[in-house]
Amino acid sequence: MNGPRRIGQTVPEVAGKALGKRGLAFGSLINDWPSIVGHQLSLRTAPDKLSFPRGKREDAVLHIRAMGAIALELQHLEPQIVERINSFFGYRAVAKIKLIHAAPLTVQKPVARPRDLTMDEELSVMTTAATVEDEELRATLERFGRSLLARPRPAPRRR
Repeated sequence: MNGPRRIGQTVPEVAGKALGKRGLAFGSLINDWPSIVGHQLSLRTAPDKLSFPRGKREDAVLHIRAMGAIALELQHLEPQIVERINSFFGYRAVAKIKLIHAAPLTVQKPVARPRDLTMDEELSVMTTAATVEDEELRATLERFGRSLLARPRPAPRRR
């Protein structure tokens, strides 16, 4: 069939090649790891492998890379982490966790704290959004405006 294809038909084909045997479930687990386990745990842990029983797509063992004291914490949090992962997938994808004593492969940079806005910037955001009648939309636009202004600015380039 020639012509446009739905993206849903293309994604498994492309991502499947990139993830190999690990599959799409593992890819989404990697991408959403911070939202599943929380920011602090995601800085010191990383999913390494998702092993499903032969012929099944549920009750997998999730191998997690962790070092030192965080491994002990993960042992205590295993029931909650398994529950959060399964809630993320919408079915009982993971039955248990196996810890691998190794540092996470991906080192995430700490998120820079946004700077405080000046009084003029805060006033500008509020007056710009003041004409929006819908209260919820106005509050969302104000938060968005503040986040844009509060982003840390890159250092000027030297010539």
